[in-house]
Amino acid sequence: MRRDTFLKSMAALAAAGALPLQALAAGANIKMMIPANPGGGWDTTGRALGKALLDAGAAASVTYENKGGAAGAIGLAQFANASKGDPNALMVMGAVMLGGIITAKPPVGLDKVTPIARLTSEYNVFVLPANSPFKTMNEVIEQMKKDPASVKWGGGSRGSTEHIAAAMIARAVGVDASKINYVPFRGGGEATAAILGGNVTVGGSGYSEFAEYITTGKMRALAVTSGTRLKGVNIPTLKELGIDVEIGNWRGVYGAQGIDAAQRKALTDMVLKALKNKAWEEALERNNWTPAVLTGAAFDKFVDDSFASLRATMVKAGMV
Repeated sequence: MRRDTFLKSMAALAAAGALPLQALAAGANIKMMIPANPGGGWDTTGRALGKALLDAGAAASVTYENKGGAAGAIGLAQFANASKGDPNALMVMGAVMLGGIITAKPPVGLDKVTPIARLTSEYNVFVLPANSPFKTMNEVIEQMKKDPASVKWGGGSRGSTEHIAAAMIARAVGVDASKINYVPFRGGGEATAAILGGNVTVGGSGYSEFAEYITTGKMRALAVTSGTRLKGVNIPTLKELGIDVEIGNWRGVYGAQGIDAAQRKALTDMVLKALKNKAWEEALERNNWTPAVLTGAAFDKFVDDSFASLRATMVKAGMV
């Protein structure tokens, strides 16, 4: 049977109810938008999910496009406009994008795309370059108290969780958060290069992105933003150091705008199938990600609540 005739037959059967929509998913060619430059958390997440989709047989192929900038807003706008109505399009996103939307108010927001699933949660770690004159977070804090602008905090886009955490740290130790010197980067690869090159004083990102550099001694870990120490990670929390700050990160995926309820369910089922695959489980362990799966109306509500709580936190930290 010719391929086009076979696909038409399958589609007719699915439309008639003889096959579930998921049966077509095995032949899906997924297009994954990663709204950040290569090398960061969104990039790692998107490519790990893509591998799991393939290994699970949920997709026939996965192609990736990186489009960094403005906390994901540039990639979001391109995804919303170019993928309209496409049931096989996915975009990686997360708390960082919410923060960017709050600070920059871009013309295209998450109301122009379709929620699919929250995937993981992760906490950030702050690090020093190996050759830094500072040894501890307290030394960094003392310098920041003397001259806030002299301490360069490097991390993701403006409004990222590490940016918010830096502002919260400043506020917690009595420094005007609006005076912090924060240097945003389009992706984790750029931020890592800047830290290793000593171009920033302190770097922040998800622990998984810096783990190998911490282990090899190329970066010196200062503190994590979790409430308690991360499992198997011997790095103190900010709270242990007397800095009352705790903030987490999460990542998820959205579908294109204009897909219907059945298409949204099929895409959600496809992602859920991938999350049960061994390749995804290995990615969770390798990157020290915490599974935090949420779909449907519960995910919709979570995003709305996250917008509200994140805005309140940013106002309190002097960022908005």
